[in-house]
Amino acid sequence: MNPEFKELYQEIILEHNRSPRNFGVLENATHVMEGRNPLCGDQYKIYMIIEDDIIKDVRFEGSGCAISKASASVMTTVVKGKPKTEAERYFTLFHKIVTGETDEEETFESAGKIAAFAGVAEFPVRVKCASLAWHTMHNALQGNKTSVSTEE
Repeated sequence: MNPEFKELYQEIILEHNRSPRNFGVLENATHVMEGRNPLCGDQYKIYMIIEDDIIKDVRFEGSGCAISKASASVMTTVVKGKPKTEAERYFTLFHKIVTGETDEEETFESAGKIAAFAGVAEFPVRVKCASLAWHTMHNALQGNKTSVSTEE
């Protein structure tokens, strides 16, 4: 990973961990899903208001490591106001980014802030931390009723 990209990765993670966006309970949520990573203790609850297949609002609460919290924060900023189908495309792109399945230059051009999580691919044990909130959001969009666990 080039040094400039690595610095951006670290800045975004630190900033979103210190000041998470869309943090807190969302009253009247139409979709609520819990997710947990038993291995490291990360636990989040994702709340969404979806109307006419648009994610009108999204929030999260819970706790976890810097990577998981920053990832949840960035996720909410990326999918808020987007159609469910676009949120699902971001979910797929994010998964490819954190598992190293994309070209770095291509990723940076098309993925915006989520591209900063490409550095996670260098630490496979952290992939579950980074993807917890995204899998939780994905399951909520799919209408699943059971909570998400990274160990299942």
